[in-house]
Amino acid sequence: MRELKLIWDFKGPAGQKTAEHHLIHLKEYIKNQKLDITTTGVENISDMHSIAYLVVDEDEMRPIRDTLKPHRGQVYQG
Repeated sequence: MRELKLIWDFKGPAGQKTAEHHLIHLKEYIKNQKLDITTTGVENISDMHSIAYLVVDEDEMRPIRDTLKPHRGQVYQG
């Protein structure tokens, strides 16, 4: 089963803090929906670009994508 990384981009001087805050909401969504998602996180791409992400099985991606509206996605290389 292929896994996909759904990504939210945050840019600017507050990008890292915003990504960290967004991750809190992603984790709340996972808990409230009782989803089996364990891989989440924040990555700093540069001083002015950070991302929040979650990793989901490809067959479960569509409803999560439609609800949470990530900025982009990619195949997860865990």
